[in-house]
Amino acid sequence: MTQTIAPRARTLVLLILAVAGALLAGAAPASAHAALTGSDPAQGAVVDTAPTRVSLTFSEPVAVGDDSVRVLDPKGERVDKGDPANPSGTTYSVPLVSGLPDGTYTVAYQVVSADSHPVAGAFTFSIGAPSETTVSVSAQASDDGLVGWLYGFGRYVSYAGFAVLAGGAVFVLACWAPGARVRAVQRLVVSGWLALTAATLGLLMLRGSYTTSGRVGDVFDLGLLGDVLQTKTGAALVSRLLLLAAAALFIAVLFGAYARTADAAPDHPGDGDGGEPDKRDLTFGLALGGTVVAAGLAASWAMSEHASQGLQAGVAMPVDVVHLLAVAAWLGGLTALLVALHRAPVETPVGHDAVRRFSRLAFGSVVTLAVTGVYQSWRQLGSWSAFTDTRYGQLLLVKIALVAVMVAVAFLSRRWTRRLADARGSAAAEEAERAEEEKQPAGTAPATASETSETSEAGKTEAGHDAVRAAQLARQRAATEAARQKRLRDADPNRFGLRRSVLAEAGVAVVLLAVTTVLTQTEPGRTEQDARAAAATSSSAPATGQGSGAVSLTMPFDTGGTNGEGVVSVDLDPAQAGDNALHVYVEGPDGTPVDVPEVKIALTLAAQDIGPLPVTPDRITTGHWSASGVQIPMAGDWKVEVTVRTSDIDQVTVSKNAQIG
Repeated sequence: MTQTIAPRARTLVLLILAVAGALLAGAAPASAHAALTGSDPAQGAVVDTAPTRVSLTFSEPVAVGDDSVRVLDPKGERVDKGDPANPSGTTYSVPLVSGLPDGTYTVAYQVVSADSHPVAGAFTFSIGAPSETTVSVSAQASDDGLVGWLYGFGRYVSYAGFAVLAGGAVFVLACWAPGARVRAVQRLVVSGWLALTAATLGLLMLRGSYTTSGRVGDVFDLGLLGDVLQTKTGAALVSRLLLLAAAALFIAVLFGAYARTADAAPDHPGDGDGGEPDKRDLTFGLALGGTVVAAGLAASWAMSEHASQGLQAGVAMPVDVVHLLAVAAWLGGLTALLVALHRAPVETPVGHDAVRRFSRLAFGSVVTLAVTGVYQSWRQLGSWSAFTDTRYGQLLLVKIALVAVMVAVAFLSRRWTRRLADARGSAAAEEAERAEEEKQPAGTAPATASETSETSEAGKTEAGHDAVRAAQLARQRAATEAARQKRLRDADPNRFGLRRSVLAEAGVAVVLLAVTTVLTQTEPGRTEQDARAAAATSSSAPATGQGSGAVSLTMPFDTGGTNGEGVVSVDLDPAQAGDNALHVYVEGPDGTPVDVPEVKIALTLAAQDIGPLPVTPDRITTGHWSASGVQIPMAGDWKVEVTVRTSDIDQVTVSKNAQIG
């Protein structure tokens, strides 16, 4: 006989799920993980002559297609030609048709960031002078609308399914072996597998439309599906499906052969008879195989999303795998414990020892989450101000608060567990004492052999006359006894308190998982702040030739030696005749700052036969050099040459012109 969740508890669960759904629906999945940090021409710039190409620089490498970058004239006609080229790690350019007339041009871009999220936007620049334009720069991105919402929901379901699948299996193997033969626990783990499988298939089908058109009809486009399979994200989703096939075999063994061996163990493998060798070997094999499959599933996220890009990707990916496994062990195990407390049969109750084991498992998971979470936060935020100034940081603060609430509720659960154990110990002692007294009841004598024989014979005769009625009576007695035990269990205030605190933990966990899902779809704080700084520089920069503001130049270089490729950026402020501040930034092909042995600058004004004027900047930090008081004698079209040396023999000089003053 099983026990159903009380109406009040059921209402609480539905309310929590509704809040989590509203939170997920309110999250803007359009948040991207790469940002436009610069362009040539700059946003809003007015150039004297028509450029031959438009270049875009992003905070990380992106994937581009034939129509990823479009340049439109004031009438909305395309003036770009050819496919986007990638002259350096994070800069992409598209050639323009020659002889463009004066007016305002719109640059629209839609690319896919290296961590799998679509990035879309638009800006304008003008040739000669600004003009009216018929082009809108606020078009809906591909990840807005129904397809974007479905993709975000699929991500939530996939995370939840993984947590329930992996955490439920961990709960059975590490905490409560009899749970392997409890139907409610079996349904929970299988439901996690089904949810993760269905969500993965859905994400694979939605991926093409999500990163291109955003149209529902394109979800079933086999051509787009083929393109998706060639990407890193597509490979990760296919790998996840293959690993789920291995997980299905694991589940079959867990609830088959392992469940049969659990009959000899009252609460945990090895508690009863010390554990036969076959049982120990099976448990070890399941634990090892399950860990490998779970780690592989976690890696399918780590290798295609946040952790795979940015700073220290080689460290971040295994850290992310450990983080996801800890989340699954804690939240998924908590869900399994909740189901066991509410739906386990009376004859197979959850013992206090199982709850204690899970408490230790949860504590270790929380410690792991804290350590890995601190590293991930540093990597994605970059500064303390990003906690409050960026949406990623604000969501992270909400997540930290929810974790703190869960830990506080878990502390209450530990108190109820201790009380339950103490109460059980007292009850067991009283039962043993009562049984001892009943062995020799006072004032009575043992029944004689003849009396026992007569009673037995009468019982056999009655059973022989009405066997069906005897069977019915036996079932009724069993049902009555089960109902009596259920009432006793429900009347136990310690068990009721434990169930209520675990239910509260699970409710917070649902919201926590929703916040985590939104967090993975939100632009990291470090990237958002970089994009803001670039936008501020662009908005404060003058129109070229107008004689005010700073100048920023970006030039790819290749010295020809080992690790000789990268991008060098030169900022000159205020880009006027007189004193100027000069900053030089050197980045590798992946966009990370790198140090080189030497950087030199030379300024030449060929029209007036001035220069080259040498400038030797001082190193400030990794990849950053600076010089103050750089004297520029007069305004004009100056040539800025940068010499980068990456070894004793490998160096190269790159140059670009800039209008000064």
